Amino acid sequence: METTENKPILEEVLVKKSQQKKKISPNNYKERLFVLTRTSLSYYEYDKDKKGSRKGSIEIKNIRCVETVNPEEQAPLERQYPFQVVYKGGLLYIYTANGESRRQWLEALHKEIKGNPDLLNKYHKGFFSNGKFMCCDQACKSAPGCTLWETYSSLHSANTAVKPLPPVPRGQHRQALVLTADRSFLKEALAIYNYEPQGNSDVPLVRDNKYYVLKDDDPDWWQVRDLEGNEGFAPCAYLKEIVQPSDELRGIMDTANVSSEEEESIDKFDWYAGNISRGQAEQLLRQKGKEGAFMVRNSSHVGKYTVSVLCMTSREKKGTVKHYHVHVNNANEFYLAENHCFSSVPRLIHYHQHNSAGVVTRLRHAVSTKTKKVPSAAMLGKGSWELKPEDIVLLKEIGSGQFGVVHMGKWKGKYDVSVKMIKEGSMSEDEFIEEAETMMKLNHPKLVKLYGVCTKTYPIYIVAEYMANGCLLSYLKNHGKELHPFQLVEMCCNICEAMAFLEKHHFIHRDLAARNCLVDSDLTVKVSDFGMARYVLDDEYVSSLGTKFPVKWSAPEVFHYTKFSSKSDVWAFGILMWEVFSLGKQPYERCDNTQVIEKITHGYRLYRPQLASEAVYQIMYSCWHELPEKRPTFHHLLSLMEPHREDDHP
Repeated sequence: METTENKPILEEVLVKKSQQKKKISPNNYKERLFVLTRTSLSYYEYDKDKKGSRKGSIEIKNIRCVETVNPEEQAPLERQYPFQVVYKGGLLYIYTANGESRRQWLEALHKEIKGNPDLLNKYHKGFFSNGKFMCCDQACKSAPGCTLWETYSSLHSANTAVKPLPPVPRGQHRQALVLTADRSFLKEALAIYNYEPQGNSDVPLVRDNKYYVLKDDDPDWWQVRDLEGNEGFAPCAYLKEIVQPSDELRGIMDTANVSSEEEESIDKFDWYAGNISRGQAEQLLRQKGKEGAFMVRNSSHVGKYTVSVLCMTSREKKGTVKHYHVHVNNANEFYLAENHCFSSVPRLIHYHQHNSAGVVTRLRHAVSTKTKKVPSAAMLGKGSWELKPEDIVLLKEIGSGQFGVVHMGKWKGKYDVSVKMIKEGSMSEDEFIEEAETMMKLNHPKLVKLYGVCTKTYPIYIVAEYMANGCLLSYLKNHGKELHPFQLVEMCCNICEAMAFLEKHHFIHRDLAARNCLVDSDLTVKVSDFGMARYVLDDEYVSSLGTKFPVKWSAPEVFHYTKFSSKSDVWAFGILMWEVFSLGKQPYERCDNTQVIEKITHGYRLYRPQLASEAVYQIMYSCWHELPEKRPTFHHLLSLMEPHREDDHP
């Protein structure tokens, strides 16, 4: 007997587009019999007026958005009326035969999904095709929408109301306008996303189009004018200010000189790398691999600069890096070669970009360590750890781990961030959310900064500092042979500094390993995922004999009694040091977990890697004392490693 819930509301043969679960999968289009009931949207094989086997089904409660989608370019007549069903875990594209049929399906589906708890306030009006959305170029199927879904406000439950954008400002004081030619505006801006107006007072934004900003005194909305003269409000997060050079700077650009005022902001130049070490500079220049690759960094002599430049004409395959102190004469002029003196470092660099003049080669290719990170003074969530998912755009997948896929993204269209998308059932979400704010307060230059979380939508996002060179383990495997032993010591010191900070604040990492450290654009190594092991929901991971549990990094008291402490982190740090000096090898590579436990219990310890000196090996070996109280603290380990760090004189 057919129940009310199973009774068809709509039933029609429609065309379904393949879901392209792999980027290389070809597009295909198949006729399917679609059946909508109160509980599900299902589709079946259909041949010669006969209903075949069911090919798929989506529960109504899991649907998050139903909306039209722009037809593909040069689509045939039978594919002119597409709509999309966005649901938890997927995206379905369906084509109706005409506009009336599409209207009926949209209306019926909207009626059934009304009140669903996870409806979207934004959607993608373009197809996801060839690995990206055609409307905004985001490369993840679950990326936040780029267009306001107007139907959302009438469908979502009252108790789940979320304002996707702040209210338009009213009655605010007028800000003085700068008169430029015959056009009055404060500044120019470029749209970095499309924006569909919410009401009559808004101006649509078209990505890459220029706009004139008339007022910017509201923190969320700017009053703008487009190139056709239309004026109204637009979200400032969707715009990027076009920085116009001053008259002075224009003159500098014209004469290829730099003023003394510019010298004060030397850190604005791409070639300036700040406090980067000599070893890091050499590695980055060799990675560039071009004759004349260069950067300017702070010298070991306080207040002075060093120019590091790569020469490829030497016998060494990777080239030779030369380091030159920037000298200052009695007239306070800067020089590398005494016959060529200049009033500022930027002028000096500009000259040597065109003339070698005493340098091994002219400075041809500036190697930058600059990244668009969130400023340390900025708070993404205005003091709160809960962030708005609509402020985050996912750009590309950069890895995956215990909890899910990791993407590189942009926050507010300005700053690079990494976004960990938590797969369902992988973590104890409630416990993590309780601790997230505490973890955000752990600020240290060698800890990957946790910016906040998005817990109001599915899946949960963990938003953190973006590290351009990725996972330390992968970096060691790909670039380790280019590194000198003192650079390996420097990497270990970076990690030890972070761990000494956690130790001081009585915070235990629990899963310290090369795979959980990341490498920044300047090759600084930072510790990531601190404390995250507590939230794993995986019996195999928790079990001491399971395949996923990090037994090879675990101290005896951990795999015997599950007793974690800063001293168990010290044991793991010793294993990490071994990973670094073996350039990413697997510790105890020929043993399974059971054999490792047996060996460790009987006193076996890892051998000395070839790149580790006897003194360095003794430091890592000291981390592996059977008794926790006999192991050094991280502060003591830092003092032991200090003599093995590089001498930074060129």
